[in-house]
Amino acid sequence: MPVPILDDVQRAFAAAARTATLATTSPSGRPRLVPICFVIGDDDRIGRPRLYSPLDEKPKRSADPHDLARVHDLLVLPEASLLVDRWSEDWSHLGWLRLHGRAELLEPEPHEREEHTVALAQLREKYSQYVGQDLEHRPLIRLTIDEALSWGDLSPD
Repeated sequence: MPVPILDDVQRAFAAAARTATLATTSPSGRPRLVPICFVIGDDDRIGRPRLYSPLDEKPKRSADPHDLARVHDLLVLPEASLLVDRWSEDWSHLGWLRLHGRAELLEPEPHEREEHTVALAQLREKYSQYVGQDLEHRPLIRLTIDEALSWGDLSPD
């Protein structure tokens, strides 16, 4: 049996995190960092973890989520990284988890609607702010993880 990409401690650390930083690469090659909300979903059919982040209704430069810079980045170069970290004044509790993978838009289309609906329910369970947002008609970012690196204390707070 293959070694899982995320061990139980890493998965729990990521699942408990309220935010993370998504890193994409702009067409000019410049890194772009965006704070995001996210949930961990089920693994894909070959055992790679999947994360979902909404393109929500928070104020943005464009009302159309397809116009966002991070979306354009992912359409050109779908490789992305996610940094989940914990800061503490007690440095023995510092920890981070860096995830690398392939990101794509998960549209609420018939062939992806079930996965979109499940991810959206998980997002609403974790973030009450999404309960009143019309996310059923907006894409999500789906990040399929290929590699996980971690450092420090990932134990629960």
